[in-house]
Amino acid sequence: MRTDSSPGNLPAREHLPAGDAGTPVLDVVIPVYNEEKDLQPCVLRLHEHLKRTFPYAFRITIADNASTDTTPQVAARLEAEIAEVSNFRLEQKGRGRALRTVWSASDAPILAYMDVDLSTDLNALLPLVAPLISGHSDLAIGSRLARSSRVVRGPKREFISRSYNLILRGSLQARFSDAQCGFKAIRRDVAQVLLPMVEDTGWFFDTEMLVIAERAGLRIHEVPVDWVDDPDSTVHIVKTATEDLKGVWRVGKALATGSLPLDRITRPFGDDPRDREIKDVPKGLARQLVGFCVVGGLSTLFYLLLYSVFRQFGGSQVANALALLVSAVANTAANRRLTFGVRGSGGAVRHQAQGLVVFGIGLALTSGSLAALNAASSNPAHSTELAVLIAANLAATVLRFLLFRAWVFPERRESTVVASHQPVNSPSSPTYATSTTSTAPQPQPQPFHAPLPTRTGGNHFSYDDQFRAGEAADRNWRDATMQLQPVRPTDTDPRDPR
Repeated sequence: MRTDSSPGNLPAREHLPAGDAGTPVLDVVIPVYNEEKDLQPCVLRLHEHLKRTFPYAFRITIADNASTDTTPQVAARLEAEIAEVSNFRLEQKGRGRALRTVWSASDAPILAYMDVDLSTDLNALLPLVAPLISGHSDLAIGSRLARSSRVVRGPKREFISRSYNLILRGSLQARFSDAQCGFKAIRRDVAQVLLPMVEDTGWFFDTEMLVIAERAGLRIHEVPVDWVDDPDSTVHIVKTATEDLKGVWRVGKALATGSLPLDRITRPFGDDPRDREIKDVPKGLARQLVGFCVVGGLSTLFYLLLYSVFRQFGGSQVANALALLVSAVANTAANRRLTFGVRGSGGAVRHQAQGLVVFGIGLALTSGSLAALNAASSNPAHSTELAVLIAANLAATVLRFLLFRAWVFPERRESTVVASHQPVNSPSSPTYATSTTSTAPQPQPQPFHAPLPTRTGGNHFSYDDQFRAGEAADRNWRDATMQLQPVRPTDTDPRDPR
């Protein structure tokens, strides 16, 4: 599917209104495991800061990851004493599982989390969520590696953190600077469609979520933070690093094979300023030209290298044909994925076959140029051959782009998305309906009714006896047919009895 013309499943971002009384705009989740010592000071300090500085209604949710000490009792006491505090108990460990479970049950349009040690200065909290409230960004992260950040930590953790982020940049082409800082926020409408694609339930959860969001074109806002290392941290560095590297390999493989349905979380066409139509400029042409030029430059270098190698073992015509054949296959694959945004294996063989036809045209141009050179000079210098080939390849490149755009990867008309705020399956249902030129009835996805966490007894979360918290969340998020609803700040959760 062509991602540059896909309408996506997310509505356009809008500024959230001030909000109705009793409906929190922000839900801050604090995942904990055996934190009986630090939990109460953390919650009290965070609550006081939000009461004093945050202009919207908020909630603080304690996500207990199957703690075995007195953490559940401390959380229950805080919930009873502070109206804005909720307590959520999971019977399975995993920070990612806790965040996914609580975020799935929250009715707040902005979801955030922070570590219980409060290593990050809380003054960065409002700048973190402000771009999400205003509609400017989809996710926001605190960065300890930004130029203006002020960080106090040992050389060992500094080295590990920077090395990890370099690995992400080199292997997954990540552009965000800090994947592991425990200080992040996301819009609820984005979370509803992004989190089902995130498999990890542990510490790699953050990285996987950010990589997928970035690859889908969502906007990630970075906030420089002041951060002080917690010397009593219980994170096992070696074990966590090993799991993270396994996650990097898994996500990289999924991105390379196109198995992630990134089109599901793209914004509507036109929400990105780069997608706006410009007079007399075909849609997407500028972006495709840049991608094609980059791929073409690299392909030319690859071709010249191959030609120089093959020339040592045969004549110029044979070397040119072999080098052009190998580089053409690589060029078609690269342009298919990077320039024209085609993901998955569907149509790959046909695209390569068409690419070989384009290759034949390029071969005719370059071979003809070599034939003309040999006719003019019986023994031309190697540098002269390369110069002639470069000129011929430039002409072939222009023709190749035109054929790729018009024939191999033509622009497809995608169905349009209509966002709606009406109940599902109602006569005026505004679900994300598609309009196509076909008159045949389109199958409608059925809503998924796996039980989600419900609140009973004030702010306390509980589960149906048939499901554990982590199991229900995993089943819910891994279902690809779940019915998605657009989120409004004034919406309330129908499961919420309050």
